[in-house]
Amino acid sequence: MAVWGLGSRLGLRGCFGAARLLYPRFQSRSPQGVEDGDRFALELVTEKGHIFAEELQKIQCTLQDVGSALATPRSSAREAHLKYTTFEPGPILELEQWIDKYTCQLPPLTAFILPSGGKISSALHFCRAVCRRAERRVVPLVQMGETDANVAKFLNRLSDYLFTLARYAAMKEGNQEKIYKKNGPSAESEAL
Repeated sequence: MAVWGLGSRLGLRGCFGAARLLYPRFQSRSPQGVEDGDRFALELVTEKGHIFAEELQKIQCTLQDVGSALATPRSSAREAHLKYTTFEPGPILELEQWIDKYTCQLPPLTAFILPSGGKISSALHFCRAVCRRAERRVVPLVQMGETDANVAKFLNRLSDYLFTLARYAAMKEGNQEKIYKKNGPSAESEAL
């Protein structure tokens, strides 16, 4: 069976319903492409066998649900499709519980940190950046009423979870996080 069809060769992405979205291949500008990127980036981390690997696998499945919700515009989808792709608040609450579980084991955050802390931590920071991009692209869809507000809430909590998990991974692996330090005025500007 082919993994592509005429529509995908023309740059069309299928939606639940009759609609098809036009998007440039390999440079998706839609939120759907961003959530795909997060699933791929998360896979890099799950292979290392950390205690949070099962959580990340569950998140990958939930991101598939996010993609289904985004591919089902409320303005054009049939009611049966909307019912099937409704995004429930359960995954959001689960992320909040996981955030609390790891936060209580971490030292208090007293300064801004830079994406650092070793390979796993840096990969999680990368996932967070991809997730934040997806969130920024989903918010207008929520404001237009085209997708469930829980999708944006999930992506927001997911970025918080990934930040917390990056800090936790750095701590567990004994890696130091880099602290943000504001650059001082340059010598040239002091002379002026």
